[in-house]
Amino acid sequence: MKANQLIALLQEHDLFRSTTLPSDDTDFASLAYDSRQVSANGLFVCKGFNFSVDYLTSAIQNGATCYLAEQDYHVDTPVILVKDVRKALSLAAQLYFGFPQNDLFVIGYTGTKGKTTSTYLTTNILAHAFPKQVAMFSTINHIIGPKPQDQFKAHLTTAESFDIFHEMRQAVDNGAKVLVMEVASQAYLLDRVYGLTFDVGLFLNISPDHIGVNEHPNFANYLFCKMQLMINSRNCIIDADMDHFDEVYAAAKVSTDPEHIFTYGVNPNATLSIGNSTATLTDSEFDLTVHATNPALQDLAAHYHVAVPGDFNQSNATAAILASRLAGAQVADMQYGLANTTIPGRMESITTKHHGTIYIDYAHDWGSMNALLSFLHTQFPDHHVTAVLGSTGDKGEDRREGFAKALNQFADTAFLTTDDPGHEDPIAIAQEIDSHIDHDKVTTTIIPKREDAIRHAITTATNDDLVVLAGKGEDAYQKINGVDTPYASDPVVAEDVIAGLADEK
Repeated sequence: MKANQLIALLQEHDLFRSTTLPSDDTDFASLAYDSRQVSANGLFVCKGFNFSVDYLTSAIQNGATCYLAEQDYHVDTPVILVKDVRKALSLAAQLYFGFPQNDLFVIGYTGTKGKTTSTYLTTNILAHAFPKQVAMFSTINHIIGPKPQDQFKAHLTTAESFDIFHEMRQAVDNGAKVLVMEVASQAYLLDRVYGLTFDVGLFLNISPDHIGVNEHPNFANYLFCKMQLMINSRNCIIDADMDHFDEVYAAAKVSTDPEHIFTYGVNPNATLSIGNSTATLTDSEFDLTVHATNPALQDLAAHYHVAVPGDFNQSNATAAILASRLAGAQVADMQYGLANTTIPGRMESITTKHHGTIYIDYAHDWGSMNALLSFLHTQFPDHHVTAVLGSTGDKGEDRREGFAKALNQFADTAFLTTDDPGHEDPIAIAQEIDSHIDHDKVTTTIIPKREDAIRHAITTATNDDLVVLAGKGEDAYQKINGVDTPYASDPVVAEDVIAGLADEK
């Protein structure tokens, strides 16, 4: 990567301030924002809320010959000074990895709930249409190629910009033509996708979430960050049934012609309208009606079967249908992909002999929890609903009251426990949830150790019970005091509990 190319790119975005490089023809052999990853003749990016000059010193010792920063740290190494280091890192990564997005059709999903499900559904449709040519960045997994080593667990919904473009480059080198990815509000709050234009951007829904000291200061900022996906997409797809639809549609029109803005939902005026829907605890079916003159959409008026349970997933499936059509998929690909998608940790069920049915889901806020419990209550209005859940620490503080709201509406019993408490006390988090619960409706018990809470919920359940394990899904760790602490995962813990019950043998 040539310094003069980087400086020109930074100038184009009005980010460049100055440099002490003796020559702007300098060629950097590597780029890194982690001092431990710096190699010879590298450019080191000084980013982070708690950045220390010690990191820069370490980077120089490891081979950095220049650093990019918002301030001069007065070390004996040249600097490129910029106005915003996060935006600069995103642009530098794009340049360093050869703008891999130019070789991909990029689909991005945002929304408070449904991003992962929609991403999986879209990926499976497109994988049928374009075998071995589809990459995926989801909360659960990243897929950057067809080999086993090209699939790995994710740590963030939307990774740091350097890692995004690095993985894009790997995906392109592995033959990918399409990328389907989740785009969290933090991606725009922290400029992780700065400078990236999506071929298709989808806005699924919005409800208060991710508001707190370490996240968005208020709902207005949360909505603003999510709407940036619409402003940075060539084609926009929006749920016509969602709250704040008018605001999101207006954001889309800022940079996108209305002919490239599509809507979906049960709303009869949507581009694709959902009807004749049925849903069970294992799957669902629905028909689509097309309300558009665009000839490329007419054959989407068809019948679809979705293997993922929940009536709320019909909306996610319709979003996937529209996105995959814009990427070039046919109806047969859509019908196959939707009927053959399973999502780890999403509405997984375990049927026991004497302790009811256990449902495992990543539901992690009011919107997803309310949708899940409401669906189960509709399917089994006379069953006793027991929920096991906690709430994350250091972020999403509004989720705690939201969980209580959903429990008050649809649950009978709740075991409040640990779910990625971070640097907070999990008991204090549980007590905060409990303070919002109507105890005339819901019986609550606080059990800090998640394995014990699951054990109590299952062993005390009868065959008239539905036991919901919410929040963790197949996550194999708990975030505690900044450390990913090993955790067996909810399905494994549940299976172990069932295997140990004498009456189940």
